[in-house]
Amino acid sequence: MLFNSYSFLFLFLPVTLFGFFQISRYSHQIAALWLFCASLFFYGWWNPAYVELLLISIIFNFAIGTALAKKQLHNHSTRKKWILSLGISADLLLLGYYKYANFFVENTSAALDLNWQIQPIILPLGISFFTFTQIAFLVDAYRGEVKETNFIHYGLFVTYFPHLIAGPVLHHKEMMPQFTLPATYRVDWENMSVGMTIFTLGLFKKVVLADGIAPFANPVFLAAANGNTLTLLEAWGGALAYTFQLYFDFSGYSDMAIGISRLFGVKLPLNFNSPYKAVNIIEFWRRWHMTLSRFLRDYLYFALGGNRKGPARRHLNLMATMLLGGLWHGAGWTFVMWGALHGFYLVINHAWQQMHKALGHDLNYSTRLGRFVSMAITFIAIVVGWVFFRSENLDAALSILKGMMGLNGTSLPDSWHALFNHQTLNVMENLHVKFEYLPNFNRVMLGWIITLWGLAWLAPNTQQLMAGFKPTLENVNKAKWLSWQPTKLWLVSIGLCLLYALTEMEKVSEFLYFQF
Repeated sequence: MLFNSYSFLFLFLPVTLFGFFQISRYSHQIAALWLFCASLFFYGWWNPAYVELLLISIIFNFAIGTALAKKQLHNHSTRKKWILSLGISADLLLLGYYKYANFFVENTSAALDLNWQIQPIILPLGISFFTFTQIAFLVDAYRGEVKETNFIHYGLFVTYFPHLIAGPVLHHKEMMPQFTLPATYRVDWENMSVGMTIFTLGLFKKVVLADGIAPFANPVFLAAANGNTLTLLEAWGGALAYTFQLYFDFSGYSDMAIGISRLFGVKLPLNFNSPYKAVNIIEFWRRWHMTLSRFLRDYLYFALGGNRKGPARRHLNLMATMLLGGLWHGAGWTFVMWGALHGFYLVINHAWQQMHKALGHDLNYSTRLGRFVSMAITFIAIVVGWVFFRSENLDAALSILKGMMGLNGTSLPDSWHALFNHQTLNVMENLHVKFEYLPNFNRVMLGWIITLWGLAWLAPNTQQLMAGFKPTLENVNKAKWLSWQPTKLWLVSIGLCLLYALTEMEKVSEFLYFQF
């Protein structure tokens, strides 16, 4: 079931919301159980067979976590380590089987010429998210940070439908205490107003902006996969179109998850914070998929030693972390390359900062020009990475990058010929610039790219608009020139956005992060 579907918006969500608050009048525990069961139903809508897998994973991890949290084990560190190892190993084996078995068998067979074959394994939705969520729970239980062991609250924490399919990756200490608060089980009209506003903005981003530019991105990557040659404008157009499709798709999902959860009186952590405004790659990863970055930092990078063992070891740890982060997104060499590229970016970024600190230089990007140049360089690096992320294979990615570098020639749409005077045309001819029909580039595509680029760089994000009502667990600075208030003007504006988004929901499309 998709957030951007009529069945969710007009059936599942109102029934679940009404039932939750009606039951809450009599029993908070049963209301939590209702929401747990509704979340399982939401997950099973896609494939009921995998509900059993999810429940087995929940029961197993709850048992392991409860055992780790027992006080009598505090003095038996060896035994605790074995229990933790068992739990994490089982989780990773489950994830590895469903997500990487086909990839491993195909590549091993090709490398060793073994002709191995395996039936295609269907990837359960959200398995990466609920696996990482539960691994974090086990590690925290081992560290003695788990204070509550209520099975219903734990099951709800793992399956809570606003986050289950595509994040954010949750911490038990953020969520489970909220399920014990009496205020969570009372209707709060401010929560309703704030939640519906955020949900509407997210829905608009997804079905109008992300899905609106998607038709311009997909043909370019399909052409590259089919071996077609792409010129400079076509390659850049496709890469930028996908860059903004993914941005508004994930931003939309993140907003919708936060908004839905707020309807139930529960706040989620911030997971997306205008990442294309980042002035370097380090900041990008503090803004993009923030809870995944937090997980990789806390449970992988730090576990490898972080930056405690010198610059060389830190750079190695960064590369290892990003390689595994790339593999987490998908079982393919394009994801490995994307992870390796971002690892390389981070190594260069850290080394650059260390050099400037050693020289006593200011790294605050205090001038507008300095910030703009830094944003532009960072953005270009991100776009190059997304080419690998989206491409069907490495050959297709390299083909697009070749076009972006101008190695396939530079052509402009033939309709642009009349825009230039005779002298300019002579100069362009000497530079081997041609005018011809470009099947994968047009004015409408350019208009979409410019519009969404402007929104990503210049407009405040949803959380900044709503900052006065603290929509997430984190504090976010208010937008300087625009702020949401429960006024008639905002009501009409958000209502019109909702109505327009509803008209675009007929062409239902999955969120891009569903495949990870």
